[in-house]
Amino acid sequence: MNIQNHPVVSREEWLAARKQHLAREKAFTKERDKLSAERRALPWVKVDKDYHFQGPNGELKLADLFGGRSQLVIYHFMFAEGWDEGCPGCSYLSDHIDGANQHLTHHDVAVVAVSHAPFAEFQAFKRRMGWKFDWVSSAGCDFNYDFGVCARAEDVAAGKATYNYEKTDGSEEELPGLSVFYRNEAGEIFHTYSTYARGLDMLVGAYNYLDLTPKGRNEDEIMEWVRHHDRYAEEASSSCCHGS
Repeated sequence: MNIQNHPVVSREEWLAARKQHLAREKAFTKERDKLSAERRALPWVKVDKDYHFQGPNGELKLADLFGGRSQLVIYHFMFAEGWDEGCPGCSYLSDHIDGANQHLTHHDVAVVAVSHAPFAEFQAFKRRMGWKFDWVSSAGCDFNYDFGVCARAEDVAAGKATYNYEKTDGSEEELPGLSVFYRNEAGEIFHTYSTYARGLDMLVGAYNYLDLTPKGRNEDEIMEWVRHHDRYAEEASSSCCHGS
């Protein structure tokens, strides 16, 4: 719809249209609640593999990432070895983690970002972004491959590489995703859920704001306009016009 020629009506007509749309919103909310319940009811897979990670104090096991909680959400952050900065899209999403963590850490949920690059390589970027959430490295283990955010060269060559549960021709070093785990009182760990691509939208609060506005997300391709949050000021400064 062309926003420049958007229909303008009386308050009474607007109210009638809004109530009609409200009925659809309520139906969608009920369907979303149902979908969330179905997600929680999915079967689990026991994690027996000995994954290891690198954190600020050395080696960590998967169990350590729970931080004493029973539920763990891992964001697979795109930052490969040799990169100077993280993926702008992953950074856009990650800008929302610290705010949520103020509440999640008190509700039996740990949120940890995991990247394939060696731990030391993304510390400067983390400081630059001002993030406080836990972010560890999976370098040297199969974690990123096993949870669908990295593809081995031989799998790409053989046409066996997958992303978002489908075969892909891509050969990117890393792709974004999210995986959820549960740890019971016996210390057993289970993989309960993973999502990729548009499944990550729900984590991006800024998109929910945009979806309420007249222009919406206003993008031709997903996140094409998104920058690292410290880059917007640079772009605004470089695009300033000065009268002659």
